[in-house]
Amino acid sequence: MTIAPVIKTVDVKCAPARAFELFTGRMEAWWPASHHIGGTAFEDIVIEPFAGGRWFERGEDGSETLWGKVLAWTPPGQVLLAWQLRADFTYDPEFETELEITFEPHGAGTRVRVEHRNLERFGAEAEAIAKTLGGGWPTIVEGFAAFTDQHMEEGV
Repeated sequence: MTIAPVIKTVDVKCAPARAFELFTGRMEAWWPASHHIGGTAFEDIVIEPFAGGRWFERGEDGSETLWGKVLAWTPPGQVLLAWQLRADFTYDPEFETELEITFEPHGAGTRVRVEHRNLERFGAEAEAIAKTLGGGWPTIVEGFAAFTDQHMEEGV
């Protein structure tokens, strides 16, 4: 069974290097607060800036909950993450789908493309999780675009 990847593209009003920095280094500022898997609300979302680095949320209580790991770190053009969350959004070190984010110059800004692939690895839950992710990623990516554009307008 093959499940089509979930793909969402947005344009933002900054250079690729800045878009990459805001996406990977300020995720806690634009990621929906309701989308956490730790025991408490997150205070930070960390993507360690190197292949093999961890991707995790740090809760308000200081706890760390893994989401996955960095497979490729190639700023300013791409970051490839292993999404290691099962269909019930619990971390599993033996499970992995891929989340590729690319940043390409487009006009005066950047086209950001998010692709969540290998969804068939969810097995019997693949179609249902693909539908869930297909409804979630557009909202999340639009939130990133809004944050980035506001951030650039404020000159911060």
